[in-house]
Amino acid sequence: MAIAMGWHKPDNVAGSSAPAIMVGLFVATGGLLFGYDTGTINGILAMTSFKAQFNTGYVDEETLEPELSPSQISIIVAILSAGTVVGALFAAPVGDWIGRRISIIGSICVFCFGVIFQVCADAIPMLLAGRFFAGVGVGSVSVLVPLYQSEMAPKWIRGTLVCAYQLSITFGLLAASIINLITQKMDGPPAYRIPMGLQLTWACVLCLGLLILPETPRFLIKKGDKQAAGLALSRLRRLDVTHPALIEELAEIEANHDYELALGPATYKDLFVGTPHLGRRTLTGCGLQMLQQLTGINFIMYYGTTFFTSAGVDDPFLISLVMNVINVISTIPGLFVVESWGRRKLLIVGALGMACCQLVIAIFSTCASDSQSSLVAKLLIVFVSLFVFFYAASWGPVAWVVTSEIYPLKIRAKSMSVSTASNWLLNFGIAYGTPFMVEEGSGYAALGAKVFYVWGAFCVLAAIFVYGMIYETSKISLEQIDEMYERVDFAWNSKNFEPSWSFQQLRDDGFADSGIPPPEHELQPSTTTTTTTESVQTIHTESSSPNESQSEEDKIIQQMGMGNIDFSY
Repeated sequence: MAIAMGWHKPDNVAGSSAPAIMVGLFVATGGLLFGYDTGTINGILAMTSFKAQFNTGYVDEETLEPELSPSQISIIVAILSAGTVVGALFAAPVGDWIGRRISIIGSICVFCFGVIFQVCADAIPMLLAGRFFAGVGVGSVSVLVPLYQSEMAPKWIRGTLVCAYQLSITFGLLAASIINLITQKMDGPPAYRIPMGLQLTWACVLCLGLLILPETPRFLIKKGDKQAAGLALSRLRRLDVTHPALIEELAEIEANHDYELALGPATYKDLFVGTPHLGRRTLTGCGLQMLQQLTGINFIMYYGTTFFTSAGVDDPFLISLVMNVINVISTIPGLFVVESWGRRKLLIVGALGMACCQLVIAIFSTCASDSQSSLVAKLLIVFVSLFVFFYAASWGPVAWVVTSEIYPLKIRAKSMSVSTASNWLLNFGIAYGTPFMVEEGSGYAALGAKVFYVWGAFCVLAAIFVYGMIYETSKISLEQIDEMYERVDFAWNSKNFEPSWSFQQLRDDGFADSGIPPPEHELQPSTTTTTTTESVQTIHTESSSPNESQSEEDKIIQQMGMGNIDFSY
């Protein structure tokens, strides 16, 4: 099964991928922080004890029970997203300054600070402060975790490892639903403080684990520390630092970075006007992240419990739990097919599937009479479940995969920061604006289930966007993605791309900024030697005799039976 789904390590890849896979999976659990926080607020807002504690005098006109007003609910939910925008924007300069790993640890510490505020809060202002600081930590983690994963993972399983970040988010949502279901009937503050406080447990475990993990080799190359980069790559690939495959991979990373810097600086301005095609890539990342939010998934995750209640669904806490179980299980197929199907196909199928589910819900809700309310409630549950399946298997994980891959090293942190901030900005808008769109009363749109027309339309737009803008990045290295953006003009042609450049050769021979070799050169897959000097020089096949173009070290490598080793991993 693993081989059929694209999880088979190529036979000609030296070393072991196990350390990198284990590190990637452990770091992916940073998604638990956001998933659990989102899930807890979903249930807590419907708890009687929470409404009694934080009520400021607002009374529901129908039940005459103390409630939080729609504006209060909006700001309590959305303030986390406001913090995540700030955290995402700060993640880039901090991640480029002190490193990916230490930045993740700092972000988790900020998150813990916010959680402590939330647990101690007995009024809305202190609760808002806690959720804002927790949001800063979550926003920074959401940039740095996929960045860390993509920079240390082997290319044959990179997409699956980054998808695991989304799987962790779904596990966090599920865990929160279970805890909310257990504590909802408790009397007094423990009903909501226990779910809030439990956020600290995994945050502490993650911090301790990160203390012993290596920094990413690509960051260390970016900082000019080649020795530390070699040691880090040695730990991740389980190869000696003098192994030819490790030296080759490190040299190609360094040469690619030098080549990128030769094309221009790495400022925020260059995200939009730099080469090669950095503006297009930034637009792609931002558009993808915004459309992920506009699918409407967080309408279900933030307000699912209260929405199912208003739609006449019995036991909305249980239904919310079922939705989160579906969310977890449905993410697993995405892990399997993200490499074999590729990013483009999975995103397009997911967007069209979500659109169909959303539009069916909207049409039936519009056409049904009041006497058919029970039928509409059942229909709502079924098609929301299908919508969650399509989202969790495609747009949930793959949006993070694509945005972690498409940027060159020199601006990767900055670009991921901006694209992720656009995600959280839309998240804030949806979290704050949804109650005003859905609820009834003066000044509210009272759309109810008709809001699914809006989400469905954006899902159709998302499918069109993927076809026109998303390049297929599976099964090629991060450095080869740079080559693809230079050589392939249209996204729909990217599936047929075959890498052929050696960035060491581009750097050492001084090719033009376009990356096109001069006519007298025949650019071929590179053959490298390993020397004690700092760079690995490329041997050009200019002689008709293969033996004359090989160094003594190349001949030794051939005699050792390593001639078929693929050094590009």
